[in-house]
Amino acid sequence: MIVLFNKPYGVLCQFTGQANDITLANYIDIPNIYAAGRLDKDSEGLLLLTDDGAINHQLTNPKKKSYKTYLVQVEGDISDQAIKQLQEGVILKDGLTLPAKVKKVQPPKWLWERNPPIRERKNIPTSFIEISIREGKNRQVRRMSAAVGYPTLRLIRLSISTYQLNQLQPGQYIILDK
Repeated sequence: MIVLFNKPYGVLCQFTGQANDITLANYIDIPNIYAAGRLDKDSEGLLLLTDDGAINHQLTNPKKKSYKTYLVQVEGDISDQAIKQLQEGVILKDGLTLPAKVKKVQPPKWLWERNPPIRERKNIPTSFIEISIREGKNRQVRRMSAAVGYPTLRLIRLSISTYQLNQLQPGQYIILDK
């Protein structure tokens, strides 16, 4: 079984947590499924859950290099030079990232409001990029954008390999046949 879930902001990628934590159990009541990869509590979007260890391994094994694509809202009007740096790889504390597929995009019309909203500064614009990476270092996209001078304000995963977020709204999930 494969479950595609649109993880809302503030939800932990696990089924248990502390007393006040919002977890996957608040949204999904399907036994014996596990997240194939993770999203930080402050990230949103596609989370794939499965009861199939082989699928989980295929999607999370660093040697398989499955692409994960994100919509990222950054602080500032991102420059062509910063995009080029992201495309070529960025040096982080834990090493050089693999080259990424990156392009600047318009703010999407389909994007839902976030609760709480991102911080806004009157004199600093924001911009959006779409970035696809093949590795999964801790908070990698956030660290990459900060390393090129454009901190991430909002991060939404759009796809994992061939699995897409599509029209799923925050908190919704669908079950796919394998």
